[in-house]
Amino acid sequence: MSDDLVEALGVLSEALETVERARGRLYDFHQLTGGADLRLGEAVERLRGAGHEALADRLASELVGRNVLPGYWSFQMVEAYDETYYRPFRQLEQQVREDLAEGRRHIHEAEMKEARRTHGHPDHSARPPQSR
Repeated sequence: MSDDLVEALGVLSEALETVERARGRLYDFHQLTGGADLRLGEAVERLRGAGHEALADRLASELVGRNVLPGYWSFQMVEAYDETYYRPFRQLEQQVREDLAEGRRHIHEAEMKEARRTHGHPDHSARPPQSR
């Protein structure tokens, strides 16, 4: 396999890793937003309990359960991202690896490991131990 192809596959792999990180942050956003909405509901109930019905009503009607984007709750953003971008990205990345590298992943990193490890040192083995 040429160095240029290894580099190209490495950059593609790095791009997918970045997409994975972005997706994780989208899930963070989803969970944080949902948690905030639940806490907001608690605040509404506490305001009511403290005798501030008008403010509680306003918070409840204007913020509790509000869309985070027009027509979207955060779970819908996650679903749209998965369908529109994440799933096609993963599928195409895998297809490229299958077509050009027999499906192998992290070829660049494997070459780097081989170049950097100390041959013969027990903590620099080429592969994990075989299971018995």
